Amino acid sequence: MTQINNFKVMLASMLIGSILLSGCSANPAAGGVNQGKLADCPSSPNCVSGEASDDGHRIAPLQFTGTPDEAKAKLLSVIESYPRSHIVVNDENYLHVEFTTKLMRFVDDGEFLIEEQAIQLRSKSRVGYGDLGKNRSRMEEIREAFEPCCE
Repeated sequence: MTQINNFKVMLASMLIGSILLSGCSANPAAGGVNQGKLADCPSSPNCVSGEASDDGHRIAPLQFTGTPDEAKAKLLSVIESYPRSHIVVNDENYLHVEFTTKLMRFVDDGEFLIEEQAIQLRSKSRVGYGDLGKNRSRMEEIREAFEPCCE
């Protein structure tokens, strides 16, 4: 009888574990480009975007002079030197980057849409409601390393 109870406990543990871990699977929050714009931020405070209409989510785009190709080359250089970053998509005018936080190893999705004279930004946490300002501070660190660009 004890073996049957142990088996049930083990089976229930495996089922609960698999349900919990399914929430940790790769589920990118990157919305990509739709009709020439990055996806909107959700109402949660774990996202910033250059195209957001409210102050809590809005972040200024990256400004540059020169050509979009020069700006993209500089942005790639900045991102490649940024700790724990991984470029997932590198299209003509769009980049999707995974940023992993140092302490808890959370993955955040960064997106960059290269336009004629600016680069739109979006960064969103994959899990959790808040981010303690990490998405904003990361994008500001990237801005600091990027600007001025392409003079």
